[in-house]
Amino acid sequence: MSSVITRSSYHKGLAGIGALILLAGLALYFASIKTIYDLPIIMMIAGLWILLQHLYRMYKPGGRTQDIEINSKTLNNMLTNYAIIIAMVVLVFIICVLQPRFMQIRVVLDIMTQSSTKLIIALGICFTLIIAGCDLSAGRIVGLAAVVSTSMLQTSDYANRFFPDLAQLPLFVPILIAILICMVFGALNGFLVAQYEMHPFIATLATSVIVYGSCSLYFDLPPNNSQPIGGVRPDFAALGQTKFFQSGSFPGISILIPIAAVITVFIWFVLNKTVFGKNVYALGGNREAAVVAGVNVYMTNLFIFILAAALYGIAGVLEAARTAGATNQYGQGYELDAIAACVVGGVSLMGGIATVSGIIAGVFVFTIIQYGLQFISVSPMWQQVIKGIIIAVAVAIDMGKYRRKV
Repeated sequence: MSSVITRSSYHKGLAGIGALILLAGLALYFASIKTIYDLPIIMMIAGLWILLQHLYRMYKPGGRTQDIEINSKTLNNMLTNYAIIIAMVVLVFIICVLQPRFMQIRVVLDIMTQSSTKLIIALGICFTLIIAGCDLSAGRIVGLAAVVSTSMLQTSDYANRFFPDLAQLPLFVPILIAILICMVFGALNGFLVAQYEMHPFIATLATSVIVYGSCSLYFDLPPNNSQPIGGVRPDFAALGQTKFFQSGSFPGISILIPIAAVITVFIWFVLNKTVFGKNVYALGGNREAAVVAGVNVYMTNLFIFILAAALYGIAGVLEAARTAGATNQYGQGYELDAIAACVVGGVSLMGGIATVSGIIAGVFVFTIIQYGLQFISVSPMWQQVIKGIIIAVAVAIDMGKYRRKV
């Protein structure tokens, strides 16, 4: 048994749900219940977002032409597609019951801040996943960018300067040098994949080892001798630690959030509005058809890994600025979290399928779960078990979608 509703009715219903959440938040806000902390404000923001989003979709040109069929199959697909998000919502509810302090604006902003650099890395790695590959060098490239940029951006009076005689350079120069070095290693990845048709898993694994070795050799140069790099300049630290609108009890919005937002919009534009983006999807969807259609496979592969490495470099610089220091261990394992977040966000390991909105959702799901488990003092070992289960379930769901299409 099935029923059909119009696209307009569908969005109207969801807009109504958003309005109800908004009104419920308003009611709770004026009720002034202290035990629920900032839950009313969070509900109002979420409700307003849902309301505006679906009002826009309802009235945009062509938004009301396609009907939606609702039956057991579509409901099953919907539950499958959103299984991880549903599980996250349930977990958040449990965390809020166990620890009501989780319902604070401060917590939400902390989660957004922690997600910012992770999102930039995931946006880089998604290009390699779209072509049914991966990039195991991402984390090590993040660490390389952190070490290189920090080593040249220390204060002149710091006792253990990496380059004691180096003049104070303009802020953008060391940052640009670090990102360009990362892009060189990205080009190496792309060259191995494009020139020798090496599987990205092997190519990036080899590059990862090379990057880590090179970074460790650089980090061990005298007079530093493998000591953690600190004493960063205030203008560099401000790049990761500045907060806007900080006043009273409001903790402020980290500068990393708007930086990540700008990069996200840029990547959305590249993927959806450029020839390069269309070529990436074409290459991942059907390589043979892409070749026939005239896609330059060699250059597309090369640019994919160069662009990805540039994003890793930016993330590494921002991480170093946020923590005001760096070691050669920075970025270890970041690539696995980024791949997992992309898969949770709907990026197919079979290639050809990815959305920026899905990647954002995947990164936030992982960050919320990790932050929430730490918030209620769950053992780090159990956190790893839960993270592994999430990855396994997400990949199983992805493979199930692929089998249904085949």
